[in-house]
Amino acid sequence: MNVVPEGYHTVTPWLITQGRTAELIDFIVEVFDATELGRVGEPPEIGHAEVRIGDSVVMLFDVPKWPKTPAFLRLYVADDAETLKRATDRGARVVTEPTELFWGDRVSRFADPFGNLWWLHQRVAEPSAEELNARIQDPAFVKAMEYVQSADFTPAR
Repeated sequence: MNVVPEGYHTVTPWLITQGRTAELIDFIVEVFDATELGRVGEPPEIGHAEVRIGDSVVMLFDVPKWPKTPAFLRLYVADDAETLKRATDRGARVVTEPTELFWGDRVSRFADPFGNLWWLHQRVAEPSAEELNARIQDPAFVKAMEYVQSADFTPAR
C-alpha cells in the first residue's frame, strides 16, 4: 500500500479563511488555471474543499471564528508574467516584480485579496556550476537578490 494516496504529494497545504473559501477557490481556479476537485458545504462555511494546481492538491476550508491564518506558497508556473497579471486583475497586490535571480528562476510575489502570499517562479535559465559561481557574484544578480529580499510583506490582521 502506498503511504501517499494517488494524485497527492507528501506535503499538501491548507488554506483557511473566515467565510471566504468559495471566493478563494474561484481566485485560484482563475489565476492558476486550477481544477476544483470538490467541496463539502456552502458559503459562508465550506467544511472542506480541494483544488489541483498543476500536479499538486491544495485543501481549503472556512473557520469563521479562527484568527486570520495567512499561507505562504511557492509555485512554478509556465508564464509568470501572465499569472501575475491574472492575479492583479483579480485584486492581488504585487509585492515583488518579476526578477531573475542567479540560480535561473525569475521570481515574483503577490498578496492575494485573502491575505496569502504567493511566490511565482518560472525557470528561465539552467546555469552550470561554473555559471552559478559567476552569477552569484555578478552585481546585477546581487542587486536583484537585494530587491527581492527587501520587499515588505506583512499579513493583514
